[in-house]
Amino acid sequence: MTSSTTTGRFAFGRNWRSFLEVVDEGRIEESQHALQSSLGRERLDGWRVLDIGSGSGLSSLAMYRLGAKVVSFDFDQDSVICTHDLRERHAGESGSDWQVFAGSVLDGEFMRGLGDFDLVYAWGALHHTGRMWLAVDNAAARVKPGGVLLLALYNDQGWRSRAWWWIKRTYCAGWAGRALVGAIFYPLFAAYAFTLDLRNGQRPGTHAREYRRNRGMSLFHDWRDWLGGFPFEVAGPDVLHAHLAALGFEPVKELLAPGWGCNEFVHRRSDDRGD
Repeated sequence: MTSSTTTGRFAFGRNWRSFLEVVDEGRIEESQHALQSSLGRERLDGWRVLDIGSGSGLSSLAMYRLGAKVVSFDFDQDSVICTHDLRERHAGESGSDWQVFAGSVLDGEFMRGLGDFDLVYAWGALHHTGRMWLAVDNAAARVKPGGVLLLALYNDQGWRSRAWWWIKRTYCAGWAGRALVGAIFYPLFAAYAFTLDLRNGQRPGTHAREYRRNRGMSLFHDWRDWLGGFPFEVAGPDVLHAHLAALGFEPVKELLAPGWGCNEFVHRRSDDRGD
């Protein structure tokens, strides 16, 4: 992830800087609840946690509040700034157990220098690196024996995923591509949300207001991230499970997306290994 669309990559950090304007206590609590549900634990006291592609820093903050010692990093400089800002806003001088770095999950030397962790967390980040399977390998290598790997990767939908690859590439090609893709899809997304409200017998706008229950996120910012999220790679559950099994992991829990979106996987390392 970088901070410029001119290189063919989406400006993830700029989107997160806008998202920070709407981060409040309610969103932080929703992020904590999502982690508790995924991990099946109320607290992370005594855990050393790595947040890969920290983005806004919201998940890092949630893990910090649950008692973990957190190491956050992102390749995108704007995202690093966001995570720094959120740490200063909510942890301040007491946040010595929360470190923030700039770095790449594709840099093996950097990753080895971080050490081992009880939990390695990479939600919606590794599929944007351009070398997803190397990113998965480097993330998995940082999980200590008996530790947990929590990943979220875009679901493989076959030809639909290939079509979205071209849409995202067009969006990130320049201002004309962004204008074209935005003009087509933002109205479609809005119409879909409106239809969901009608189908559920709710007032228009309810889906958007309640979207924060999805890990504390923002619907509009996720729309923008979805349209622009490039590089873009995908992985089906069977492929991901087989890949991690070969690295000594066993599945604990999964939450599969019904269509486009991210599948969430929780795996536990079951063997010793060397780097």
